[in-house]
Formats: sequence, C-alpha cells, structure tokens
Amino acid sequence: MSNFAIRTFQENDFDMIQSLLQQEEWSNLVKNSEETMQALLNSDLALVAVDGQEVVGYLRGLTDGAVTLYICEVLIKEDYRKKGIAQQLMEEAHGCYPSTRIEMLATSSSKEYYTDRGYRAFYGFRKTPEEV
Repeated sequence: MSNFAIRTFQENDFDMIQSLLQQEEWSNLVKNSEETMQALLNSDLALVAVDGQEVVGYLRGLTDGAVTLYICEVLIKEDYRKKGIAQQLMEEAHGCYPSTRIEMLATSSSKEYYTDRGYRAFYGFRKTPEEV
C-alpha cells in the first residue's frame, strides 16, 4: 500500500487535480477550469490525498455544519483505487462535521462502492446552467 497523507487543498494542487479530472473524463470541470478552481477555494471542505508531492485524490464538500454535509466530488487516481483512500477522505470530511448526514451524487459505476459501505440511494433532481 502506498504511504499517503490527507491535507487541505492548496492552490498549487490545482494542476494535478485538473489532470485527475481529465483522466476521468469529467470534461465539464476541466473545460471550466476557472469555475472549478473557485469551487475548490469556496467550498467548506476541499481535501487532497497526496503520495509524496503527488495529488492522488481529492474530495470537495459543502455543509451547513449542523444537518447536511454534501460531498460534491470524490476522485481517486486509477492506480490508487482500492487502497482505502476514498474511505479515508470521507472519514476525514465527516470528522470535521460529525453530527451531519452525508449526501452525494454518484455515478452508476460507483453505486456498488457506496452501497457496500452502508450508503443508501435517494432520489434527487439536477438542472445545469445550460438548461435554465
């Protein structure tokens, strides 16, 4: 297992996060890089998992601090998946706001990952700026 650490996002982590987003083909976040940077800077939580100097994963979240912690994104570099990094990012985030429930969006390919860890599906809606 790699020796990684979790810490708060710093602006100089952004290029490595963009690279992760590009590899995952999250093209909207890559294309709108200025907005993506602002989202990271303005979020209540922005954590990175690092192996040495390399960012190998990140989590971004929003919260009211009392009821809900919304995880906007969790992404782990493909070579580092199945090593417990996402779980540690989630635990670190929830540890900052332990009384909150956790809510998030997930892709169909990550559904099993979350259900295996005790999360349950819930129904929701989305409308992007292009659809307004």
